[in-house]
Amino acid sequence: MNSKYFGAAAALVFLPSIASAQALAPAVVAVVDTDRIVRTCTVCVAAQTQLQAQVTQLQQRAQQLSTPLQTEEQALRAAVAALPQGTQPDAALAARVRTFQTSQQNAQTEIASRQEQIQRNAGFVQQQVGQRVEPAITAVMQQRGATIAMARAATLAINPSVEITDAVLAIVNQNAAPLNVNAPAPAPAAGQPATSPTRPAQRPRPQGR
Repeated sequence: MNSKYFGAAAALVFLPSIASAQALAPAVVAVVDTDRIVRTCTVCVAAQTQLQAQVTQLQQRAQQLSTPLQTEEQALRAAVAALPQGTQPDAALAARVRTFQTSQQNAQTEIASRQEQIQRNAGFVQQQVGQRVEPAITAVMQQRGATIAMARAATLAINPSVEITDAVLAIVNQNAAPLNVNAPAPAPAAGQPATSPTRPAQRPRPQGR
């Protein structure tokens, strides 16, 4: 038999089986409103309340720091304005200005650090919520025979029969363990130690004779 003919005949024999192997089953879509779950799940509401309390505490701390700084700034401006023209502040006033600048910088650093911590806390909460929502979605998909889950926000209109939000929310609410609203400290950058190395104590030098 001609080898070229045999190759063509073999291709004709195997093409139908390849095509059938690549055929996909019809998709069964489920829709879940993850935004509503994150807003309303029991532990989510509790975590959001705690995060809001952290924000309130930060606002109160910022006010506590800014009030005396504003008072001191006004006093320093008045003191500098009262100096005769061309006169430099004396040592005491100059030291007072430096102290104010240091306090102002320390306050800004503290507030910025606490803002960053709250942002990391919020992200940590979202991560934990996702770890509970995703397996709940998978479980409901298996129960309903769905092959695809779509976020409600990504759809324009849906048939209520494909909505699985309530079922997912019910599973999420079964886990009453509270969410941790305090994110762990960020990992140090590559090549940097987690803590500063301790320097060996230096021996006191002997006094010169």
